[in-house]
This record gives sequence, structure tokens and C-alpha cells, in this order.
Amino acid sequence: MAINLEVNNLRISFRTNNGKVQAVRDISFKLEQGKTLAIVGESGSGKSVTSKAILGILAGNSIIEGGEIIFDGRDLLKIDEEEMYRIRGDKIAMIFQDPLSSLNPIVKIGKQITEAMLLKNKASRRESRKDFNSLLALLQAQMIADCGASSEARIKELTSTFNSFCVEANKLENAYNHAANTVADLLTDVEDVQFKASKNQKLDGKALLREYANKLKTIKEPFFTAKFTERMAAVSAELLAARKYTAEKNALGLPESVLNAITQLENLLRDMQEQPRPNFFRIGFYAMKHPGEDLTGRDMDKLNEEALAYLNENFMNEFIALQERGVAYSHRQSVDKKKLVLEALKEGKAYFSGELKSAGAMKYAKSLADLVDASIDRLEIVKDGVAYTFRTSLNSAISRYFAAVAFNPKEEARFERQTKKHDALVAKGKNVEWKVVPKSLHDLDALKNQIVSVLERLEKKYQDDVVATVDYHQRCIEIIDYLKEKASKVVYKVTKAMAKERAIKLMEEVGISEARMRFNQYPFEFSGGMRQRIVIAIALSADPEVLICDEPTTALDVTIQAQILELINKLKNERNLSVIFITHDLGVVANMADDIAVMYAGKIIEYGTADDVFYDPRHPYTWALLSAMPDLDTKEKLDAIPGTPPDMRYPPAGDAFALRNKYAMQIDFEQQPPMFEISETHRAATWLLHPDAPKVEIPKAITDRIARMKKAGGAENG
Repeated sequence: MAINLEVNNLRISFRTNNGKVQAVRDISFKLEQGKTLAIVGESGSGKSVTSKAILGILAGNSIIEGGEIIFDGRDLLKIDEEEMYRIRGDKIAMIFQDPLSSLNPIVKIGKQITEAMLLKNKASRRESRKDFNSLLALLQAQMIADCGASSEARIKELTSTFNSFCVEANKLENAYNHAANTVADLLTDVEDVQFKASKNQKLDGKALLREYANKLKTIKEPFFTAKFTERMAAVSAELLAARKYTAEKNALGLPESVLNAITQLENLLRDMQEQPRPNFFRIGFYAMKHPGEDLTGRDMDKLNEEALAYLNENFMNEFIALQERGVAYSHRQSVDKKKLVLEALKEGKAYFSGELKSAGAMKYAKSLADLVDASIDRLEIVKDGVAYTFRTSLNSAISRYFAAVAFNPKEEARFERQTKKHDALVAKGKNVEWKVVPKSLHDLDALKNQIVSVLERLEKKYQDDVVATVDYHQRCIEIIDYLKEKASKVVYKVTKAMAKERAIKLMEEVGISEARMRFNQYPFEFSGGMRQRIVIAIALSADPEVLICDEPTTALDVTIQAQILELINKLKNERNLSVIFITHDLGVVANMADDIAVMYAGKIIEYGTADDVFYDPRHPYTWALLSAMPDLDTKEKLDAIPGTPPDMRYPPAGDAFALRNKYAMQIDFEQQPPMFEISETHRAATWLLHPDAPKVEIPKAITDRIARMKKAGGAENG
């Protein structure tokens, strides 16, 4: 399963007047494509901080103390705001707990949904042209490198031809899209008028009919209109004829003759929209080689197939054969360089394990990162996140180490000053209400190990890469598909009318009735549940890959909660979204999570599939969360978790849950437990899983609840 997003060893703190609060403490997880990961825990556990770090919207007093968030070959913690802007809302979207925090109260909701589509479309077109040009140039260079100077002229001719017929295809597709957009705009106007007529609103029928007839005449693209020429003329004549009705201008509603003419126009427009679309990538090549030949009016499915055969025979077969050589060459060069990197990594681990000086370490890191950059196969469409982020990850780890080297003596001096002042005041018999802030020293050995772990992670990845087999033909197809997609995006322009129609469809998709009418309403005119649906529509407007839901149902009543949860689950399945769902209530995600991470005091203390966590929980905190879930099938009262979470200005030395855990042992107060592996998918951080720990049975109330959940699940599945 493809990994969409990966968090590794993330550590985040916040500066406050009373000291540094450690909010997230060394957490790691992976989000798979099309899966839902639920992050569950009490308020203050660090779950929302994690989600905001992913989206790059942490508060100004936050401190990223370590770790990385890998998405699309980039570490989101180390990119600038401009690059983050292209990801935020486009690739990764977020739904907040309070929908009003995401909505402008004085802007109509329709505009709030459409503005993201229009802005992102412009950026997408620019990026697509840049990506197309750079990949094609790189492909050409690798083909020449493998085939040699004797084939250079032919390869340049082929890549130039590929670019040229993509340009030709773009021209044809652009003209077609313009006609399709005009039809979509006109259809939107027609639907608005029909809606207003159904509500008996005042309309100027004669002006509308004239406007429609004029707009219809502007649709002239032959590929789009070839089969509808006579019908367009007839509908246009009918629209003009219907203008002769005798009702007063601006009369309430419209007469049947006008509505019939508009209905005929609507039917024509819908048929035009539903006609088979030309495959301009194929037809573009044929059109370039046969200028002046009229291809319009032909059976489109047959033309697409004939154009494909012509493209393959006269260009694509030769191009792909040479492309395969370039792809294979690029891969071989990458593997050879990765072998050199593996040797360098062995030396690097020894170097960074020894005594370090700042200038020397950074210089060594640069030379190592340069080797890694040179080893990346840039023709791989799916980016290797470990390699692409190696430089920033290594530099960050080194910087943290030397920052700690400088910080520790200052912290020792600060602690000594405060201690002397405190002790002096006490010695004078004064009542001292303040406490000395404990020393917060960085573990230099651990930080040095983090530097080495960056190297080890790449080493493991490259060891797998150098022995992996690659289907070069399949990789060529992926490159062609990628270039086709980018070329198509260059000419895909979203108009305001298109954005409006798509927004209305999104509103309908998220369950807002009479969306066309409510498009022009303000947020205050909607209930809390409806506002949350609007926020979901806004989040989906740019077709994100990852959707983060930060307690999106907490402020809603139970019935609406269930509807919103069902909606998010439906959208995830229909759009193949990857979802991070943050909640304090395990019960909320019972029927929608694939994997669950239970967080407490900034750490993930249990991680597994939904079945692992619900049916085989191992951490006492998870037991407590299960006990606190409402259950209609029992008369037992809910078990509140005793005590409060620890003050994370002074994180405990051992298990943070120890003071609230009736099963705690002495070691829980002295040492943090490691993550014990229970199965390939399930692990938990509790000393109860240590082989030498006393046997502790899950409380009977919880085992009874698990039995009921299993029974209910079996009944539903059956």
C-alpha cells in the first residue's frame, strides 16, 4: 500500500512565560493511501498540535525540536511558506472543530467555495507547464546519454515532435475546453433561471431569450459542434421566436412558450456535454501530420482508435523504445551511485558517532548530501521521500545537536542562579512561593544518535533499491501518462461559471438541499451541522489527497455527528482520500478508522489497526478510554479516568500515565517504556508487556464490552 504521508520522530514544544511546554514527544506514524488514521486522546495530548504541524499552521511560540513530516518527497517542516501554500488546501486540506473558524461571516458561502478553485487553477496551470518541460528535457538527456552521439539528432527530433504534437493537442483541447466552458456557463444560467421561475421570481424573459440565442452563436468549435449544427440553428430560431410572447416585461414567472424554448436549449446543452470527448493527445499527432484535413463530424470512438494506431505506428513505438533505454540508463546510473552512497554512509556513521566540530560536521554533511542528490533517479514519477529529504533532515539533526551543545551550559548556569536565589531567600526565612524550574538539558548522545539514524534510514532504503527489479516499460508508460496529465492541466481553465456549478455539485454531494438557492446565503443562515458540511465542501474543492479532520463533530449534537461521520466516510471511499481523524472519543471512530494511534502527554502509547485497539487493547490508558465510551447495552456507569494529565513543563521521567494508572509499577515512575511489538500491526508502550512484568488481566468490564462489540460487529457483517 502506498504511503501518502509519513511522520518520523516529531517533537514540538511551546515557549510560555512559565517555561517550555513539551507538547509532542517523539511520535512516528504512516498514513496509507485511501486509509483513515484516527489519533485519539484527551485534550492536551498533542493530537491537534500534530495536525497543525502537518499543515504548517502552528502558533508563533512553537518550537520544532526534531523530526520530519514527509509528503510528496518533501519535508513539510523545512519548506518555505510559498511552497507550503501550494500544498495547504490543495494537496492537504483540514476541517476544524468549529466551522465558523473556517468561514468568513460576511461573505456568501458560494464565493467561499469557488475562490479556492479559481486561485488554485491558475497556480496548477503554471506548475504543470514547468513540470512538463523539465521532465521532458531530463528524459531527452538520459536517452542521448545511453544511445550516444550518433542518435542524438534523432532523439532530439523525437522529443521535439512529442512537444510539438502536445502543443497541437493543447491548442485543440483549449479550443474544445473553451466551447465546453461556454456550454457549462450557459447551462448554469439556464438552471438558475429555471430555478427562479419555479419560485415565481420576476424575470425578463425577452432579454434572457436574446442573450441565450447570442451565446449559442458563439459556440463554434468544430469538434464540439459538428454533430449539432442543424439542431443549434433550430434551437436558436425557437429562442428568438419565443420572444414574441405578449406578457409584460418583468412579469411574474415565464409563459410556457418561453419555458419550452429554454428546456429545448437545456436538452441541447446537456447532449453536447455528454458526447464522447476526443482524445486530443492521439488526435493532436495526426492533425499535426495532416494539416487541413477535417476530422470533425466523425464517429469519435472510432477516430480515437484510428488516431492511436497512427500515433503508435508513426511515432510512439519508436519513442518508447528509445525512452526505455533512457529510463534503464537513468536507473543503472542511479544504482551505481547509490552503491557509492552506501559506502559513504558507512564512513559517515563512524564520523558522526565521534567527536564533532560544527564547521567540519556541516562540511561533511554537504559532501554526503551532494552524493545522495546525484544518486536520485529523477525519472521516477513517485519521489523517494527518504532521499529527497536527506539533506534537510541531516542538516536539521546536526543543527539541533550543536544548538544543544550551546544551550546546555546556559541552562546549567540558569538553574544554578535560580537555585542560589531560591535557597538564599529560604535561608532568610522568607516565604518563597515560586519553584526553581528544573533543568531541561538535552541528551547530546541521543541527539548524536539522531544524526546517525538519518544515515541509517537512507542506508536501509538504498540497500533495498540496489537489489530491486524495475519494469522499464511500465515506468515509460507512467512517464507518458504524467506528461499527458501535465499537458492537459496546462489548458484546463476554470471559469467562474464552472466553479459555481462545481460548487453547487459539491454542496449537493455533502448533503445540502436546495444548493442552488443556498449558494448565495451567508454562514449565519445555516445551522451548525450545515456549516460543517460547507467547510467539508470547501476542503474538497481542490481535490486534496489528504484530509485532516480535527474533532469535526465535537460541537454538534449526536444525530448530526453521525451524519457528518457517515459523510466523511462516504467521501473517503468515493474519492480514495487519505484521512487523519482527530478525536478524544474512541467511539466516534469505531466504524470509520482503519488504524488508530492513542496519544497521551505528547506520545503515542498504543498503535494498531481498529480491530487491534478495540478488541485487543494493551495499554491501561486505552482501557480507560474504552471504559469511558457510552454503551447502551450495559447499565454500568461510565468510568472516569482519575486525576489529570501531567504538567508538560515538567514531563515525568517515567510513564506519563503512571500517576493515574492503578496498575503502575515502580519502573513506570522511573523510566519511559519502549514500544513493545505485539504483532506486525500492533504495538504499545507499557511495562506490562515486558516479559518480567506481573500478569495483569484486562478489567472484566472491558472484556465484557469487547465481547459485545465483537458480537455487534459480527451481526452487522453477517
